[in-house]
Amino acid sequence: MKDASSYGFGTKAIHAGQEPDPTTGAIMTPIYQTSTYVQESPGTNKGYGYARGKNPTRVALESCLAALEGAAHGLCFSSGMGAMDAVCKLLRPGDEVITGDDLYGGAYRMFTKVFANYGIKFHFINMTNAENIHKYVNANTKLIWVETPSNPTMQIIDLAAVAKIAKESKALFAVDNTFATPYLQNPIALGADIVMHSVTKYLGGHSDVVMGALITDSKELYDQLYFILNSCGANPGPMDSFLVLRGVKTLHVRMDRHCENGKKIAEFLKTHPKIEKIYWPGFTDHPNHDIAKKQMRDFGGMISIVLKGADLKETFRIASSFKVFSLAESLGGVESLINHPATMTHASIPKEEREKSGVVDNLLRLSVGIENVDDLLGDLKQALA
Repeated sequence: MKDASSYGFGTKAIHAGQEPDPTTGAIMTPIYQTSTYVQESPGTNKGYGYARGKNPTRVALESCLAALEGAAHGLCFSSGMGAMDAVCKLLRPGDEVITGDDLYGGAYRMFTKVFANYGIKFHFINMTNAENIHKYVNANTKLIWVETPSNPTMQIIDLAAVAKIAKESKALFAVDNTFATPYLQNPIALGADIVMHSVTKYLGGHSDVVMGALITDSKELYDQLYFILNSCGANPGPMDSFLVLRGVKTLHVRMDRHCENGKKIAEFLKTHPKIEKIYWPGFTDHPNHDIAKKQMRDFGGMISIVLKGADLKETFRIASSFKVFSLAESLGGVESLINHPATMTHASIPKEEREKSGVVDNLLRLSVGIENVDDLLGDLKQALA
């Protein structure tokens, strides 16, 4: 069912980009574990010449992910950072990038420690009011990079409003859609040029793959990004592609449970005496809740909390006290994880900079899994006791 555009999300997740194997009839896309492809004569490679460029298992996944985002083209990379790297390689010395002040630590590190060295200027600003972007737009602005919900304070950014500004300034507009997934949010439909996913997270869903993806509706952008992927080699292997194809088939079912569990846990934590602040876009008092309600189908399973009066020692004690939640980096798997951003995912951001956006030492980030919610609530109660 390579053309699945007329079908619902669940049907696309299971079938888009995939056909039964023509040789055996196998319903699952085979793992084409090969580095090269036999050609009858030079130049007759049937689209496959060398596996760095294309692999049939990966192509099936790329087509599936593009369909889920309602776009024409997908590319998979060996990691989310590999995907970000490819977008940054569209830029040239002297170009400027506008991005958020609450950003995944690895993104901040790549921007400031790698690409800033090549003469690219980055502006880290608060984007919760899209109008604020206008102050930083100039003739050199070539890319606006957005996370929404952001990592870890769940900032909600108005994608349609940012898309309008990007179009007016003739800048590319790229959205990291990892937290929301294509099940909850489709940035291309709201005007984004590129959607990025850390496929490692919800799309894979089982904490057994590291991968990234870029989705676009533009053939011109696809060709440029494919050239970078093929030239620079950040391609994933066929086994990883197979695992994500398998994982994404249950994305819609898993996300429903992530959202259901996340809501119950957020409501429990909101009134807990040891919680000073909670970040979850489903609350009516969360900044830009109305925008989240408009551009998302539900509010997801990512929650961040600030522990009331806790110093670093007490924060570490609580983070290490869970029995069902696991203390680990990453997110989006079927199992629940707890993370201390200041020393884990956001450790590369200087303390002064991260605290400006609310990433304080007593903040913990929860990735709510799909376990029995009563077990998760019980675990929170005992850890916070």
